[in-house]
Amino acid sequence: MTTTLNRKLDVSLLITRVALGLVVAAHGAQKLFGWFGGHGFDGTVGFFTGVIGLPYALAVGIIILESAGMVALVAGLLTRFLSSALIVIMLGAIFTTHLSNGFFMNWSGTQSGEGFEFHLLVLALAFMLSINGAGSYSIDHQIFNKTKTNVHPKPTQI
Repeated sequence: MTTTLNRKLDVSLLITRVALGLVVAAHGAQKLFGWFGGHGFDGTVGFFTGVIGLPYALAVGIIILESAGMVALVAGLLTRFLSSALIVIMLGAIFTTHLSNGFFMNWSGTQSGEGFEFHLLVLALAFMLSINGAGSYSIDHQIFNKTKTNVHPKPTQI
């Protein structure tokens, strides 16, 4: 029974990681490359530093995390770190830009900007990964499982 529960959790964490990573990576590609109607690196850094007032290094860090970091998240590499950093970024996005626009996304184009509903979903998924880690189907598991198995070897019988 425990094995079945562990397998279900591992599959759930895999699905969560891949979905979160791919969706946020698409937003990262908007910021980094200008794909999918985004403003690209220069436009995004200009908005982050000029309009929001973030330091240049932080603006670049957000772009890298949302693009390359999410590729690593999909693979399950540095999952707890990346998902925790994503929590900080999403909270920052809510409080610096999206809170004043209300809850809902700007589907009708009548609001002054996007609401924060998307960010809440990202926060929920990122919290899930921060608490539980990447699961068995990940690079993190391959790295950290090897060190754990050597710490307490089973006694041999004579």
